[in-house]
Amino acid sequence: MKIRSLFISLLVVSAGCSEKAGQPDAYGNFEATEVTVSAETGGRIIRLAPEEGTLVEKGAEIALIDTTLLNLQKNEIEAALRSAGTRIRSINAQNDILVQQIDNLNINISRFGKMLKDSAATQKQYDDLAGQAAVFEKQIAANNTQKATVNDDLEMYRSKIATINEQISRCHVKSPLNGTVIEKYSEPGELTAAGKPLVKVADLSEIKLKAYVSGAQLGKVKIGQECTVRIDDGKKGYRTFPGTVSYVSEKAEFTPKIIQTKEERVILVYAVTILVKNDGTIKSGMPGEALFQ
Repeated sequence: MKIRSLFISLLVVSAGCSEKAGQPDAYGNFEATEVTVSAETGGRIIRLAPEEGTLVEKGAEIALIDTTLLNLQKNEIEAALRSAGTRIRSINAQNDILVQQIDNLNINISRFGKMLKDSAATQKQYDDLAGQAAVFEKQIAANNTQKATVNDDLEMYRSKIATINEQISRCHVKSPLNGTVIEKYSEPGELTAAGKPLVKVADLSEIKLKAYVSGAQLGKVKIGQECTVRIDDGKKGYRTFPGTVSYVSEKAEFTPKIIQTKEERVILVYAVTILVKNDGTIKSGMPGEALFQ
């Protein structure tokens, strides 16, 4: 999953300002975990249920791509699979008959063998019976060869059905996470293609404040540290949330270009990410402030 910022993060306040009571240590913008959900197969969109702002659960169906042709192909292959199964049962039935005939011949062969010793039967009679048994055994061997070929066909049909089932499954586009639909790119009835975006889903339950601190402030910021995050609430008020530092950059970078003054553009700062549990108030892209003490 990609984490994208809707706006460029704002700059940290200077270390001197952080020492003033009530002054934030850093400014930034909130980011959410966003996923662009795309179609995995082409076709006409039958359903595209969620509207923007709709909450969706992980695994919930977001869109349905037309599966008519795939189902017709599946029905055709299933018919061939049933036909192959019937051929297998027919071969097994033929082999059962041949085995029974061989058993009957073996009884007669045994009987004629005794009669041959007593000169009550001829060698030709005995050989004819043995020859018939050998023919039946060869027929069974030929049937088994044919049966192996049909079994290969069965495996091929099953593999094709599994492939089509997977294609049908991919026509049911599902949400990869619990989140909110924040953008919708298509409508029911439109044609889509593999890889074409359908909606964008964002997990807003836990949101991230991406801010920057100066080298002077870096010493008091650690991964796992609890802090206070606040957003504007009215003209002069604030609403606060508990936050946890999840990332502190190991490399310095220049102040983001959104800061226009020449003096501030050359300041080296460090990126800091703060996790905040969101009750729905905070939106992706909103500005926020962090207080580390």
